[in-house]
Amino acid sequence: MPSQAASVGRRRNHLEGSEMNKKRKIAIAAAVGISALSSIAVRAWVGRPDAGPPHEPPQKDMAIDKAMRSEVIDNIIANLDRAYVFPDKAAVIGADLRSRLSHGDFDAIGSAEKFADTLTGVLQDQTHDKHLEVRYFEQAVAEGRDGGPSPEEQADEALHQKQLNYGFANVGRLHFNIGLLDLHAFSRPQPAAGRIAAAMTLLGDTDALIIDLRQCQGGDPDTVMLLASYLFDKPTHLNDIYFRDENRTQERWTTASVPGKRYGQARPVYLLTSNDTISGCEDFAYALKNAGRAKLVGETTAGAAHAGAPHRLSAHFMMFVPSGRPINPVTHGDWEGVGVVPDIKTSAGKALDAAQLTILRKMLSSETDPMRKDDMQKHIDALK
Repeated sequence: MPSQAASVGRRRNHLEGSEMNKKRKIAIAAAVGISALSSIAVRAWVGRPDAGPPHEPPQKDMAIDKAMRSEVIDNIIANLDRAYVFPDKAAVIGADLRSRLSHGDFDAIGSAEKFADTLTGVLQDQTHDKHLEVRYFEQAVAEGRDGGPSPEEQADEALHQKQLNYGFANVGRLHFNIGLLDLHAFSRPQPAAGRIAAAMTLLGDTDALIIDLRQCQGGDPDTVMLLASYLFDKPTHLNDIYFRDENRTQERWTTASVPGKRYGQARPVYLLTSNDTISGCEDFAYALKNAGRAKLVGETTAGAAHAGAPHRLSAHFMMFVPSGRPINPVTHGDWEGVGVVPDIKTSAGKALDAAQLTILRKMLSSETDPMRKDDMQKHIDALK
């Protein structure tokens, strides 16, 4: 019979195409919510909206005219020219948008929702950048709202994050003292810090650790670094970020000390990944893999690497502009467009079993207690 842990591994939320499209449409709402942070956190890795504010009710569409379409496109081009992480691509996109506009390619679009979707499709077709996105808002977006949510949006996001326990779905212990942390998002550092410390205290005496990122939808880069800091013995250089609009590179190191109990780097860590693992969760996986600190088990991740912030385009349109790109000190690259490739490839549904099998087989080789060794072999057989 499969173990309870094995059955947990088979649990996944398979979203239908319509639901995925809905999530894509409101991803920029998550960006607006997450962006009310300090300067680095404003440049958030934003994934799907499970990491941001609550799902909004359906919006009422509005009719748009040529002048509105032109205003939005002009401001898209201006924002890309100023901030997009690849200036050469920004120039190509700008020329393409102007050509489409002059040839009347958008003239038949009278729906604000459809216009935002069409522009997002054009931008992503040109760049394959999953963070580059345009969003329509029924309620007017105030001028000067670049990256800054209203008090109401901040309150909505705070409530949603509380309901999601700031991304911490579950902390547990599997057979043979293997720790399990099921993480759905990297929330803001302040509320997440206490939960990270509590989780790592609970997991502190385990012999190995599995961190489940299969439903991890992105979040704050500072929180990524905070959790990573528990898994190293000393400050370690992870993924830097180059900001094109400021022409600066921010080095990112784990911290010398952490609140609570450090897990350290002597014990094995395995990260479970899926095609839905995205954004800041990919940052965590890419950094730990290339630092040699963790093995990845599962599927190649979504491939959304760029950091950025939302920008107002007009009264009813905003866009998320990726202005930063990670630079790993080992690979000198990132995971944009290609994802993070697992060390042990398997379906996401089988990843937990596969990670346990790998850990237990290594434990078995050094186990000296005959009864425990026999129990371990039986559990391995049940997981196969």
